[in-house]
Amino acid sequence: MIRVPDTASAIAAGVRDGRLSAQGIALDTLDRIARHDGLNAVTRLLGQRALADAARVDAAVAVGRDPGPLAGVPFAVKDLFDVAGETTSAGARQRAGAPAAGQDAEVVARLCAAGAVLVATTNMDEFAYGFSTENAHHGTTRNPHDPERLAGGSSGGSAALVGAGLVPLALGSDTNGSIRVPASLCGLFGLRPTFGAVSVAGVYPFVERLDTVGCFARSPQDLAIAHAVMLGQALTPAAGGRPRVAVLGGWFAGRAAAGVLAGIDRIAAHLEAGPPVVLRSAAAARSAGFLLTGAEGGHRHLSALRRDAMAFDPVTRDRLIAGALQPVAAVRDAERIARRFVDEVADALVDHDLLLAPATPMSAPRIDATTIVVDGQTLSARADLGLHTQPLSLAGVPILSAPLRQPDGTMPIGVQLIAGPGRETLLFETAASLVAAGLVACSPAPVRAEAA
Repeated sequence: MIRVPDTASAIAAGVRDGRLSAQGIALDTLDRIARHDGLNAVTRLLGQRALADAARVDAAVAVGRDPGPLAGVPFAVKDLFDVAGETTSAGARQRAGAPAAGQDAEVVARLCAAGAVLVATTNMDEFAYGFSTENAHHGTTRNPHDPERLAGGSSGGSAALVGAGLVPLALGSDTNGSIRVPASLCGLFGLRPTFGAVSVAGVYPFVERLDTVGCFARSPQDLAIAHAVMLGQALTPAAGGRPRVAVLGGWFAGRAAAGVLAGIDRIAAHLEAGPPVVLRSAAAARSAGFLLTGAEGGHRHLSALRRDAMAFDPVTRDRLIAGALQPVAAVRDAERIARRFVDEVADALVDHDLLLAPATPMSAPRIDATTIVVDGQTLSARADLGLHTQPLSLAGVPILSAPLRQPDGTMPIGVQLIAGPGRETLLFETAASLVAAGLVACSPAPVRAEAA
């Protein structure tokens, strides 16, 4: 059995110079997932495709052709990305009989053209509506750091696979925090890119005004490489000089565990942050995000709900019905609040290059918990996982969730790094500097999938 490097960049370097075989890596990855996915992260292994893709990479290397920056790198995709020849389930039972996709989603095709090897599709909340990856049809995805805890959602299957060390990269979607929440709970780097920058062609939609697609990785460098490939262009280095930094106060300083706030304070001190910034509409924006999500999602699925409501996951069904019943006046009020909040974020980013906030208010709740106490307040163990991500989604700006360095045995928790539109490179470079300073780190899961 070969030893597969931990990072995408190391795998690609080994394949490109002939020290590693893409086919050998694909076989090893498929075998380890098949034997050790006790986390319930995978919905479908794509063995035949993976080996064919890997063979093409090895053939390119053999004739001296560059197979791409992700040569031989295994990756997985959330089961709402089209994969040629497969049905895109979006986590829903009623899509089991849908026609197979005729081609890959655009970002999947770009990754494969760059040499990456697709090995699996992953579990998710039905129709991407949730923060926990508890799926009535496919079961609950478990956290690789503690299988008795949630992985987060709705991209929890992708996050759990990367967190368990079974693949170095995986794709997810982020509407209200569906990349940032599981990245925080599984101890990974995860990016919500600038809204509209990365193609969503071939990705099953949820809330089109908010939907983005991005990647999970165990290093900022790997995240940057994958993002550039998905973007379809090279990244431009960030402008020189020390970034102007502020911590988000108010809503973002409340209802958060002491550990995450202390970690943010350490980062702020290292980056020489100025006074905190308060976004006055943040609480209202969070409510507006809830309402707009439910309303658009509910209307998207209204005909299916009328035809066969019992085919839906019960939790998803009830929220979609409630959303579809929202009065027009309430939706218009939510849109007005959203516009005001977008302006507040834009104003804050005129005077600051980087804003800091918790990614989740707490580390991963136990699967059997319905509530959790944070800062003396009793919160929903599921709905409030998106407490700090949901309002920021409205702003359309790039946000990177980075795992705080934690003492051994402590469950992961992340910090959001927020920048202006198109400034993903600043996020990657800042995250890399925080890794070098020992302030953020992706640690191997102490409870691996083998033990689950």
